[in-house]
Amino acid sequence: MSFMRRLLSLCALMLMCLSTAHAQGNFYLRNGDRVVFYGDSITDQRLYTTFAETYVVTRFPQLNVSFVHSGWGGDRVGGGGGGPIDLRLQRDVIAYKPTVMTIMLGMNDASYKAYDQGTFDTYAKGYQHIIDTVKQALPGIRITAIQPSPFDDVTQAPKFEGGYNAVLVRYGQYLKDLAQKQNLNLADLNTPVVADLEKAKATDAALAQKIIPDRVHPGPGGHLIMAEALLKAWNAPAIVTNVEIDANGQRVVRSDNTRVTGLAGGNNPTWMQSDNALPMPVNMGDPVIALAVNSSDFTQALNQEPLKVTGLTAAKYTLKIDGQDVGIFTKEQLADGINLATQQTPMSKQAANVHGLTVRHDDIHTTRWRQYQVPMANDNLPHLTEVMRALDDLEADVVAQQRAAAQPVPHRYELVAQP
Repeated sequence: MSFMRRLLSLCALMLMCLSTAHAQGNFYLRNGDRVVFYGDSITDQRLYTTFAETYVVTRFPQLNVSFVHSGWGGDRVGGGGGGPIDLRLQRDVIAYKPTVMTIMLGMNDASYKAYDQGTFDTYAKGYQHIIDTVKQALPGIRITAIQPSPFDDVTQAPKFEGGYNAVLVRYGQYLKDLAQKQNLNLADLNTPVVADLEKAKATDAALAQKIIPDRVHPGPGGHLIMAEALLKAWNAPAIVTNVEIDANGQRVVRSDNTRVTGLAGGNNPTWMQSDNALPMPVNMGDPVIALAVNSSDFTQALNQEPLKVTGLTAAKYTLKIDGQDVGIFTKEQLADGINLATQQTPMSKQAANVHGLTVRHDDIHTTRWRQYQVPMANDNLPHLTEVMRALDDLEADVVAQQRAAAQPVPHRYELVAQP
């Protein structure tokens, strides 16, 4: 390779790195991180965890971060159905050599009763043991302590005076104090979900009960709000892309996290757009998810993809992306800006496909872990290791698909004036 070609290649690499760093900003996760989600049945639902993973993969498609989902139903700080805590930590956390670990425990630890000092002391001692064990085995690991998600005392009456969620809030306060003392990252998955339940109840009391249908395990809508809280603790950015076009002056006024080229067409503008990220896919066709999202700041905080076009003269326009109708908007709506993340676009469809692959790779991992590794650990089967290795390879194949599917592609935009 000639000196000039090497120089050009080096410059291109530097520009790519600078672009990635600029897009990442002060986001908590870094290139090369491996995240282990650890917890009880709420983590074992694999909803807030897969939502968080999909957000990271679609918002930072050039960031190399891997995820392991290690929740086990019924777990407490001392372990549970998957074995005692030291076995759980060694097999389900330390073995993966994570650089980041999230811990959400407490729902079972508080024993579904009024606050009891002895019960709390067991929790505090056990949680500290988890921190100490992991830090000793993995020096430099970054830990996100998750304040327990709520027991629903909002849409249904508390079972005893003060309610069980008030007990969980006290446990969460302990974690807040612990995080300050030991320099842990902290995520509050209780306060925003309670606020969401209160607002949803005021809107539709019957439907609001379905956000956490059994009062303990949220459905997808509740988990989206929990994922939002975790991602906020990781300094997740709201912006997917931000584009402003002056149709009258035929100029691009703003193009954040994207590249706009080929602007033409005057009053019926067309352009090409090459984005650096995808929107977060949200199934607003599900009424419970829609209620949960609309009762929160999820869209404002995490899913902003504004498109603003000024200088238009017709009253209404059809927005087309890649020839597909996205919607009909007035010139005033376009001048104010529309949030493409809330529309059915080729980008949102691509992101939904990415989420499907997130769930698929996690299903493969869970099958390997829960149906082979744990129950057959002492069976001395000669082909067990081979089977697990094959499943690991299969999961890696799906992760590669997921990352490839998350890479944005150029799109052609067109605004067509309506008669």
